[in-house]
Amino acid sequence: MTETKSTTTPVRDRALDLLKWLAMLSMVMDHLRYVGWHANWLYVPGRLAFPWFCLAIAVNLVRNGRRDVDSSIKWKYLAWLAVFSVIAELPYRIYMAGEVTTLNVLPTLALGLLVAQGGLSRSWPARLLGITALAIGVLFGTQLMFGMYGVLLPLAFVLVLRTSLWLAIVPGIVCLLSNEWPKIVDGMLWGDPISIGALVACLLAPLLGLTILRGRPAFAVWPMRRWAYLIYPVHFLVLLGLRQVLT
Repeated sequence: MTETKSTTTPVRDRALDLLKWLAMLSMVMDHLRYVGWHANWLYVPGRLAFPWFCLAIAVNLVRNGRRDVDSSIKWKYLAWLAVFSVIAELPYRIYMAGEVTTLNVLPTLALGLLVAQGGLSRSWPARLLGITALAIGVLFGTQLMFGMYGVLLPLAFVLVLRTSLWLAIVPGIVCLLSNEWPKIVDGMLWGDPISIGALVACLLAPLLGLTILRGRPAFAVWPMRRWAYLIYPVHFLVLLGLRQVLT
């Protein structure tokens, strides 16, 4: 009698790939505001990008956590974020010159990955790394894009994915706090439509993202694999070139 070994590979989650592409699109739309066009309204759809990237991180962690009993530290995932955070910093600073007050978004996502993983894992090394990452987020929040609350957002999504969809308001509030919420709220009180739209986008982004994940796309979605990390630094250079042409 011969023993057969399964060679099946996991089926790609088209809904998750779709969420990532939509997050990328939202990010590019947000950064188009700095090309030179008078398109401040793009700030509103731009509020969807960061929470959707955080949701994608949480989905991957929760899914892997169910397969791996020890929920070991995802070093490869962390390494890719760390490497491209370094690669992207110069294009980010060149394109956003005059607007830069923080590092690019990838360090925030890397710290958020560690915090969420520490909250999910039973492994004490993972928990200690999570606590350390949270401490870094608290101490250096002003240097991080989306600050301390941005570091907490993936963990907030883990809470929803592990418990109930009804708690989607939690990451919505964290998302709002991670943005320039005093300006958003102040503008909303003055009736500014962009501020009102940004407030609604922040609060509803988690629910919209979770709705996308629960859907079953009837069309093919190009899988977003590790090569997609290149999109982040490259899109800054493309937009920089576009700005040079326009001005």
